[in-house]
Amino acid sequence: MKLTTGRAILYGGLTVGTLDLLDAFIFFGIRSGAQPIRILHSIAAGFLGSDAARAGGVPTAIVGLFSHYLVAFSIVTVYVLLSRAIPLLRKHWLACGLVFGVIAYFVMTWFVVPMSNAGNQQITFALPARPVMINGLLIHMFGVGLPAAYFSSRIR
Repeated sequence: MKLTTGRAILYGGLTVGTLDLLDAFIFFGIRSGAQPIRILHSIAAGFLGSDAARAGGVPTAIVGLFSHYLVAFSIVTVYVLLSRAIPLLRKHWLACGLVFGVIAYFVMTWFVVPMSNAGNQQITFALPARPVMINGLLIHMFGVGLPAAYFSSRIR
């Protein structure tokens, strides 16, 4: 299957966004009883701040959903653009996708979230609780990095 660049980003973004969101719903639902709407509120907090996101009900959950997919499409776009400049990323997409997923996890954990309105606007290199970190690494490796790399490798 050969794809255009646009379709690779579209399919990759939809796949990454959906897998990552399902993981959050299942993992945090089991771990702490978090409801999907609250998870979407926590994502929306990146733009709106925690108090506004929690107070907004369904509309802010929708903001969370759209912002989650915006990030997913952005991550896939970064991989696609990098793979155009570095063909190794397309040729060895399996290994490179796993590594990219780990990098994406730490960029999100250490930079994006802390610098968003959901964070404290300070970059720290603290690690999350072990189960959260293990889950985060696994979903970013297999649900973010691999799909981004796979769809990138299918560009004609």
